Amino acid sequence: ILGSGGFVGRSLSKYLASKSQATLDISSKEIDLSESAAVSKLKSALKPTDCLVVLAALTPDKGKGIDTFMKNLRMVEHLCAALSEVSVAQVIYCSSDAVYPLSEPVVSEATPAAPADLYGVMHLSRELMLSSTLKVPLCIVRPTLIYGAEDTHNSYGPNRFRRQAQQDKKINLGGEGEETRDHVLIDDVLRLIALIADHRSEGVVNIASGRSLSFRQVADQVASYYDYPVEICTSARQVPITHRQFDIQAITSAFPGFTFERFESGSKRVHEQQR
Repeated sequence: ILGSGGFVGRSLSKYLASKSQATLDISSKEIDLSESAAVSKLKSALKPTDCLVVLAALTPDKGKGIDTFMKNLRMVEHLCAALSEVSVAQVIYCSSDAVYPLSEPVVSEATPAAPADLYGVMHLSRELMLSSTLKVPLCIVRPTLIYGAEDTHNSYGPNRFRRQAQQDKKINLGGEGEETRDHVLIDDVLRLIALIADHRSEGVVNIASGRSLSFRQVADQVASYYDYPVEICTSARQVPITHRQFDIQAITSAFPGFTFERFESGSKRVHEQQR
């Protein structure tokens, strides 16, 4: 697991350990992918039987400028250099739904990628770097907004709303919270990554529940878990309202028995875990 120190990486390592699956957890402390020395270190660490899960990335909370963008590209440049000389059984790259334009109200794997910011461009560039380099099965997963008790990103949505409710007894919305988005529980992301590894799946797949809620609905749900009043604060709208819905036929066709946790029960579980 490259990027084992992050939210998804830590969670994946724990999940696989609970399934008695051996992992080699590599964080930036062990191998800094942005440094050229990472190439030789990766070549020594990787084995032909490995499934390599790539989660290492600098997320927007670490910076949104060109310097962060270029550092993210260098990380995968060094990874590609290593993988051009050593072989693994499969690579799973964790991208983002940020590669899709917000102008598309319904998104599927057939939706053309047209990122609107450097973060989305970075992930799409990394996808192309890997797909043009690798000679082994590559599966690109594009998760939507992930929520979970151990999230550290504090992104707009349930993760931030819980912190605001706990600290300030209020939740701040952008505008009236009209935008609709899909929110996927970390547990579902982990189960799908494990299934993709088990099946040596290839191609591109979105990870989303297929059900979108408005941010106001999410805020009301989070607020309902506290035994004290939580104020929902609206604000003057700064950006146009956009909506996003996912067509999840590809993931349900690939794994027919898989079902996603509903937000109401998933967010309640996360609330109890945080307590």
